[in-house]
Amino acid sequence: MNSTLKKTGLALIILAVGIGGMIGIKATADEKEEKEKVDTRPSVSVLNAEAIDYDVVIKSNGEVRPFETTAMSAQVSGEVISWHANFVEGGLVKRGDVLFTIEADQYEAAVLQAESEVSRAQATLIEEQARADVAKREAKKLPSSKVTDLYLRKPQLLSAQASLKSAQSRLKIANKDLNNTIITAPYDALIVSRDVGVGQFVNKGVQVARLNNIERAEVVFPIAGFDAPFLPNTIANTSATIVSRGADKTVRQGIIARDLGRVDQATRMTHLVVQIEDPYSLQTNAPRIKFGTYVEVNFNGKTITNVFKVAQSLVNKRSIWVLDDNNKMFAKPVNVIREEGAFFYIDEGINELDRLVMTLPEYPQNGMEVKIIGEETPLVADSNSLAPSDTDAAQSDSQ
Repeated sequence: MNSTLKKTGLALIILAVGIGGMIGIKATADEKEEKEKVDTRPSVSVLNAEAIDYDVVIKSNGEVRPFETTAMSAQVSGEVISWHANFVEGGLVKRGDVLFTIEADQYEAAVLQAESEVSRAQATLIEEQARADVAKREAKKLPSSKVTDLYLRKPQLLSAQASLKSAQSRLKIANKDLNNTIITAPYDALIVSRDVGVGQFVNKGVQVARLNNIERAEVVFPIAGFDAPFLPNTIANTSATIVSRGADKTVRQGIIARDLGRVDQATRMTHLVVQIEDPYSLQTNAPRIKFGTYVEVNFNGKTITNVFKVAQSLVNKRSIWVLDDNNKMFAKPVNVIREEGAFFYIDEGINELDRLVMTLPEYPQNGMEVKIIGEETPLVADSNSLAPSDTDAAQSDSQ
């Protein structure tokens, strides 16, 4: 009997100890679980919005081309006797350089003959002037009715004067023809083609070469519709940067010279012209920029004020995510007035010091509560947001 009671008592003790142990383990586990609650709010970084004034940079592209091209022709006929060493295709010559010469003997002879005619006409004029003076003195002794223009030799004097002028004009033409036997460059030039050589007879008016003016180059470039509202009020004399991005990057400065004054019927774009001084660097040490090079043209447009510069990646469907005072996300519609590179410029929808979400959660939603990277924030006990004092009280009660 006692043995049975002892066995029963022992079993009850073991059972009680087991139940107590289970209760203790469960309580410990619940306490640990309560203490180790995980903050599941996504982490984001934010940036306070700040309004700026921004100088719009307008970019376009075009091809470098000559300011002018000249088809050179001989002004006199004759045999070519010499030409400049650089008077070859691709050669560079300076203003006034002698490109080639034509045999000048007959033109020198024409000058001498014209000079003799001028001397003869001057002599005739002097003689007629003297006779007119004599007639004028003698006319004083005669009745006025007998003194005529013919008696005073006025017609003869006018004829002698006309003969002198005619001889002088022939001399002027002869000198010009003689000068035209030496053909010079009208400007600093690139020789595009040459169709004459030593010993060749050239005829007056026949094209012998083609030259491009290298004292100045031009780039005609289009202005897109979205850039047109930001053009400066005064286009002429606006500075521009010309960049060639070939094997070697070349940067030159230019001046916008004019608007072509028409809209392209195919593209509906306007076109501007920028000029580059001395593109082949005959007068300076600047890098050369050759005709036919495709370049980028950059220049400053209008200044837009009180706008916000935002990375394009942060704007989706013309909305941007911001945080409210409770660190909850919501999307704000914005108005983008300008796109440049990787940025949007926004004039409406963002306020000064709005907290812009820079790193979005994978699935952002309106009202989603987040924590800000780098800020100490309280843990959240449940789906409702608690103030720090409420959280401390909740943790104290759980313990």
